Formats: sequence, C-alpha cells, structure tokens
Amino acid sequence: MANICIIPARGGSKRIPRKNIKLFHGKPLIAYSIETALNSGLFKRVIVSTDDTEIAEVAKIYGAEVPFMRSIELADDFASSVDAVNETIKRVQESGEEFTYACTIYATAPLLDTSYLKEGFEKLKNSDARVAFSATSMPFPIQRTFKIKPNGRCEMFTPEYMSSRSQDLEEAYQDAGQFYWERIGVEPKDILFGSESIPIILPRHLVQDIDTPEDWKRAEVMYKVLHQDRFDEWNRLKKKLHHKEKIIDFYQGNIYFMSIGKNIGHEVYGKENLFLRPVLVYKKLTKTTFLGIPLTSQKKEGSYFFQFSYKKDKTSTAMLHQMRVFDIRRSEYLSGKVSKKTFENLTHKVEEFIITSSKKKRNADKGLNR
Repeated sequence: MANICIIPARGGSKRIPRKNIKLFHGKPLIAYSIETALNSGLFKRVIVSTDDTEIAEVAKIYGAEVPFMRSIELADDFASSVDAVNETIKRVQESGEEFTYACTIYATAPLLDTSYLKEGFEKLKNSDARVAFSATSMPFPIQRTFKIKPNGRCEMFTPEYMSSRSQDLEEAYQDAGQFYWERIGVEPKDILFGSESIPIILPRHLVQDIDTPEDWKRAEVMYKVLHQDRFDEWNRLKKKLHHKEKIIDFYQGNIYFMSIGKNIGHEVYGKENLFLRPVLVYKKLTKTTFLGIPLTSQKKEGSYFFQFSYKKDKTSTAMLHQMRVFDIRRSEYLSGKVSKKTFENLTHKVEEFIITSSKKKRNADKGLNR
C-alpha cells in the first residue's frame, strides 16, 4: 500500500497574480503545502501538477517532484483540479507505478496541519468510504441567511427560522479547501459531499480561502497569530546567541547542529526549543563566520541538492540553494564531518549549481528586457 500526494498549481491566477509562488511570510505560498506533505511521512511521492515552468522550479527547490508538465488542455481557466489530478494519476500508472490512495493538497493551504492530514488518511483507510476531505463549521447558522433581490431588498432563504434561536438550529459545515484523500480506482456513486465521504473537521481559525487580495491579508494575519509565540522565542534566543562569549575552533567539512531560526526568508525551519538544523561548513571566512549549507534528512534530487552520508546508514541532503553566511556562535554541538572525497564531490556540485543558477538568471533577465 502506497500513497501519492498531488498538488495542483496552475500559473494563470488572475485576482492574485502568480499567487502560488507569491511570497507568504518569506516563502512561496506553495512551499507550505509541499513541506506539510513531505513532513507528514505519509507519501511515497509528492508531485506538483503545473503548466508553469517557474512554479515547477520553485516546487523542486522545496522538495516536490515535477516529472512532467500539465497538458495544454488542462492549463486554461476552465480546467478543474480534479482533471489535473486524474491526469497525474493516469500518467504515473502508465509508467508502471501503482498507488492505493491519492491525496490532493491545494497549493493555497499555508495553515494546513499534518495532524489533520494523518487523521484523514487513518479514517479513510479504516472505513469503506471513498473520500476523506477537510471541512469546517459555518460561522453563522445558514438557516438565518438571506439574499438581496434586484430591488435592493432582503429575502430570507428559509424565513420559517427567522425567530429561531441560533443554538436550536442544526450546525452546518463547508469544504475547507485544503486536502482530499481518495481511494484510487474506485468509481464514485455519489457527489463529493455525500454518503461516500468522511469530513475531517478543522477549527475555523485554521481555515482561510485565498482567492482575493483581502483573503491573502487575512491569511497572513492568521498565520502570524498562530506562530507568534515561536517567532518571539526565536528572537529571545537570538539575543542570547549574539552575546555568546565562547568561540569554538571550526573547520571546513565539519557539520554542526546550529540555531538557524524560525521561517527566515527561504530557510528551512529550525526544530525544537533551540531551532536546530545541521549545517555543513563549506568555507571558513573569519574566526567566527563561514559559508554554510543547511542539511536535511529528506532525500531530494536535482541541481539544487547534493546527497551524501557522513554517518552509517544515514543519508543527508545538502540544500545548495540555502547556502549563506553563518556565525559559529549559533552552533550547539558538532555532529560529524565529511570525508575528503565527499567534500570534493560537493565542491563540484556547488560549482555546477552556481553555473546553472547564473544561466537561469541571465535567461530570466533577457525575458524581462524583450
């Protein structure tokens, strides 16, 4: 039994131009969905379905696969996410790979929590349902809603509930627009919001559609409120690190667990109370600073990554696109070091990465000047 995650991400957003890769608290919006899928540990493959080469490049940077581009027929305003997902599943199956469950995660779900993703999978797997999807309660009784007529006056949809107390009315729910689990190969016998589906109820403070600029601003505020405590913790820790008196000796090829922050720009997340991540010393600059490359335990392929092992039976990936200057005062402990041969191979990969990145920038600049 294997699971596949598919993230539809078309390039032609009208109301919020380039929405899927627009920076949201320092990272492209789609990065949040990709990272949530990868961090969940639920999927053998995480694939982005897109018609846009820039979105494809960003998706690869954050660890997703883009094994093929979306077909032209599914790249216009009338194409549905369902069609794009079905196309991806079909093409993967044609390559000889089989999956039991597929999960569609929207690229516009920065508030998605892995716990609900896991809950959806467990409930679907242990049932005879066909679908499990994210949902949330309505903020106001739908029985008390009204429409505005052409003459500007009101008309209730269900006027018989005009005098009913809110607490006496049945609660209603809506699609949260974050994820949709499904059993592959099972034909639907009912509509999505019907007898074959299990709703996974999310609290309303974790749900926000992002279709308009106003939606975007609201989502940013919600995200900041949810994560404010962690940002404050990191700021307090930074002050302590700045006044750290002991400066250790460090060398090229060493790998240190370092406090590198909470969602700073395009950085990977630091974990736990000290916001720790392994960082490889690529080039020493001064007695306290060096050019470093953050590492991840996730296997990633492509020109932005370099896979190697510095501990037995453990693979690490150097995130070349996140290389930057670090201060050794951020270090917590030495984790190990790479061999001379591995460092030579890394150097060749870094050189290739710089050349490739320079070419892409020149091509992008030419496109802007046409």
